[in-house]
Amino acid sequence: MFTGIISAIGLITAIEHKGGDCRLTINTGKLSLSDTQLGDSIAVNGVCLTAIELGKQHFCADVSNETLSRTSLKTAVVGTKVNLELALTPTTRMGGHIVSGHVDGIGELVELKPDARSWRLSFKAPDDLAKYVAEKGSITINGISLTVNTVNGALFSVNIVPHTLKETTLADIKVGGQVNLEVDLLARYLERLLLGDKAAKPESHITEELLRNSGFFR
Repeated sequence: MFTGIISAIGLITAIEHKGGDCRLTINTGKLSLSDTQLGDSIAVNGVCLTAIELGKQHFCADVSNETLSRTSLKTAVVGTKVNLELALTPTTRMGGHIVSGHVDGIGELVELKPDARSWRLSFKAPDDLAKYVAEKGSITINGISLTVNTVNGALFSVNIVPHTLKETTLADIKVGGQVNLEVDLLARYLERLLLGDKAAKPESHITEELLRNSGFFR
């Protein structure tokens, strides 16, 4: 588990392709690995990866075909900057929200514009994830815990303050760029709970009628 508060910006220094999946080597920049052990989890652009090799300023992680198919890591190249966060410890301040590191899909930046000293970024979520994005709810973008400002169909916007812009890779993103999205855990579990016995049926979906019957509409 993670908080979505980025610890450092890392750099992919090597990619070794291995029959459909790959192994990444990542320089951790200012992130200390002094208390990290082999097998520990590290979030890379919001993707939970397992450290299989550790150095003073780098680690290696295998990225499965499943992860490559669902995240923007499939387009990563040597020199790509990534947001890094170590896994939660019992004493970690919960500054963001509960982040699993299990990416739900890929979003696209459709607009960015200044908003006083901040920037307003608008993204398009995949259609199947749009239902989980709520105004003033939490969302994880490339591993960063952010608050949703507005929602319009599959489009949503977030506000990026100067500190977040400085300490994450969002400063480098351009319109059309892809990002990893993880929706709020509570939204995903709420959907399954509302389905009840229907959750066992592969074609079950949340509908307006189901929400109305569950007391969400009057």
